[in-house]
Amino acid sequence: MGIEKATTLLDDLLHNAGGCAVIDGGLATQLEKHGAVFNDPLWSAVCLINDPDLIKKVHLEYLEAGADILVTSSYQATIPGFISKGLSVEEGELLLEKSVKLAIEARDSFWDSVKCIPGHNYNRALVAASIGSYGAYLADGSEYSGHYGPDVNVDKLKDFHRRRLRILVDASPDLLAFETIPNKLEAQACVELLEEENVQIPSWICFSSVDGENAPSGESFEKCLYAINKSDKVNAVGINCTPPHFIEALITKFKELTNKHIVVYPNSGEVWDGRFKKWLPSNCFGDDKFESFTSRWRKLGATFIGGCCRTTPSTIRAVSKVLKESSH
Repeated sequence: MGIEKATTLLDDLLHNAGGCAVIDGGLATQLEKHGAVFNDPLWSAVCLINDPDLIKKVHLEYLEAGADILVTSSYQATIPGFISKGLSVEEGELLLEKSVKLAIEARDSFWDSVKCIPGHNYNRALVAASIGSYGAYLADGSEYSGHYGPDVNVDKLKDFHRRRLRILVDASPDLLAFETIPNKLEAQACVELLEEENVQIPSWICFSSVDGENAPSGESFEKCLYAINKSDKVNAVGINCTPPHFIEALITKFKELTNKHIVVYPNSGEVWDGRFKKWLPSNCFGDDKFESFTSRWRKLGATFIGGCCRTTPSTIRAVSKVLKESSH
């Protein structure tokens, strides 16, 4: 599939969704609600090993809630991570593939069940293969600091991501989602990798932000977006895994810095303590607040809106309701 045809898939979805599409919400949050336990560096990717049916169940819950895009369970799934669990390279590769297959199966079975219902309100969802940052693999909180140390350069980051990217692309998702990128270096590595591998499906690159103004590394988004803006392999940029009260200002900033589609899927507002591996309550958004802010985010120019950590299908139902109402 050529990049033009693939990009049309994304544009078609936006057209069908009335100009703004719904991304799903927190995967690990919902898996935990169903009893999964994640005291593990692999985080929700551990479910690929232990309980893949549960992942599929959660994908279906988000589709039911109105998600137009399913993000796969591969955020923290890496070959080195799986090897550290005692798996072989081949087993790790099969699990990465499985993360995409589970989402595709959920999407296909859900679409088969609703497409013939007169007046249904759903779009055929797209599957975005999640590629978490190098910091997510380290599982030491560095995806929120952006400090990878003096030994990490662009080539090391490309080598880290390359095999996983190839396997995920070969599993036939509709697009790639680079998530919680914390610095300019990794953004540049992602762009170069897409070019070098001649990836023919659309992609987005999302940063996290801890101050609502810059990338976690302290670098300006103007610097971080420089390489992205020059690439036709990246269709959208944005913010994920960030407190929701920062999103308005960040959309406004990104609108000034790029002509690409803008993606936002913030956390609920609770804060992750990377050292003690737990969520700390803070300025938290309930579903009603997500509902009222969704229309503002859309008006400011966001074209993909969803939720990240600690958001649930009911959050996504609220987001979907607002976007579907405003598109009619």
